[in-house]
Amino acid sequence: MKLLKISAAAAMICVMATALSADDAKPKRVIKNNMDEVYNTLPKSVDNLGEAFTEGMFYGRLRMNAFKFDWDNDNVAASGNKDNKAFGLGGSLIYKTAPISGLSATVAYYYSNSPFSSLREDAADVGKVKSGKDTFSRYDVLESGDWSMSVLGQAYIQYDVSKTSFKVGRQIFESLLTASNDTKMIPNTFEGYTVTMNEIPKTTIRGAYFNSQKLRDHTTFHDVLTYNEIAADQWNGNDDTPVHQGLSRKNLTKVGKEENELIVVDLKNKSIENLVVDVTYGSVPGLLSSLTGELNYKIALGDKLSLTPGVRHMQQFDNGAGEIGGASLNGALGVDKTPTTNLGYKDRFDLDSSVTMARLVLTDGIFKAQVAYSEVADKGDIVAPWRGFPTGGYTRAMAQFNWRANTKSTAAEVSYDFDKAKILDGFSTVARYVIQDFDEAKQAGGVQADSNILHIDLIEKFTPTLQAKIRLAFVDADNRVTGNINKDSYNEYRFELNYLF
Repeated sequence: MKLLKISAAAAMICVMATALSADDAKPKRVIKNNMDEVYNTLPKSVDNLGEAFTEGMFYGRLRMNAFKFDWDNDNVAASGNKDNKAFGLGGSLIYKTAPISGLSATVAYYYSNSPFSSLREDAADVGKVKSGKDTFSRYDVLESGDWSMSVLGQAYIQYDVSKTSFKVGRQIFESLLTASNDTKMIPNTFEGYTVTMNEIPKTTIRGAYFNSQKLRDHTTFHDVLTYNEIAADQWNGNDDTPVHQGLSRKNLTKVGKEENELIVVDLKNKSIENLVVDVTYGSVPGLLSSLTGELNYKIALGDKLSLTPGVRHMQQFDNGAGEIGGASLNGALGVDKTPTTNLGYKDRFDLDSSVTMARLVLTDGIFKAQVAYSEVADKGDIVAPWRGFPTGGYTRAMAQFNWRANTKSTAAEVSYDFDKAKILDGFSTVARYVIQDFDEAKQAGGVQADSNILHIDLIEKFTPTLQAKIRLAFVDADNRVTGNINKDSYNEYRFELNYLF
């Protein structure tokens, strides 16, 4: 298996190296600032099976990510924190066949390696690595000492008819609840079925049914919700940071729910001029569901200047998950625990909850300013471990999860595109400041201390296919109530390179 990984990686690197001299004036694919993929060129329809493969297209990517995480209090004994670093080098190769009678296929191979011991932590400390953990698999490092990841992350068949598209297999699905979140080395992908319909004018309706998920730092697919608390299989289930740890394999097995599915249905409508309506329904049958509505209305203030007020409300419904895992995401209120209090939550076994947010966006296409606010109901925590962030686009800052119960967040954001302004070729920047007001009474249930976050992105697009990005985060947090310990303040530094061909 190791020889196969090395051979596959070598083959991919050779192909990528050959492409470095290719003309990138008109890229086949670009990545947005949030790292979502946009395909500018797709294979054209053909008439026979042979041409479906010979007229197919390859899409390559070389990438590098480096991380430095500097805790304000890195005394492991006192705070549990340890300063950490990480480094990833790799890329991806995607192949799409040409459609024949509407039928096509896509496969995507991803590779990441942390080859330099001086740029990473020791194997014994992989559990202390924060943002950089997605450059390797913690499970593989501890099981076999393997710092590389080799994954067939996408493999699906697609059928297009009229204005409807069906996909079956491993795939990316960008939505309010699910996302590739491809900001590291390998995207978050899902296995199942999706359909996208544009039959109704100015309306897109989508549906997804997923029976497994592969997080960014995993090499295998796993259940969409089950947290694996067993030490021997640690980091081999849904171990995403905001996962509900009370919905553990042990707890869910007792009620026959260790295997689950995720259903997502959403609608986007632009029938009313300048108004965008979004509705999203999500469900893990037999455990919990949610319904989210969002409105954004664009008001023209001039030829280019516009003001867009937006609101979003997410209502979470407890369909049995609360009685198993409890109201807190850290699992301390689950049926397998014996807490002496409700740890600051109103109802130990209730996951009914909601989060409401609003924003104002002022932009002229070059400059953008935004202010936003979000508030989570003082009920259960919001369960959303699929890399789509409930407060994303409103009050979420990099690496922060501000949808714990009774959390209030205020955010201000400014971005400027120096390239569009013809000041600096290819350069743009984003700065975001977020004030997070958590519920101190819930710190025993894993809620962090109040904090102020400054997050800055500096982006340079040297060519349409070569991009560098520096990401900085400075977090100033209060001390925890218990023990008066500073556990949540840190500075974080990221550097990434992306080359597409």
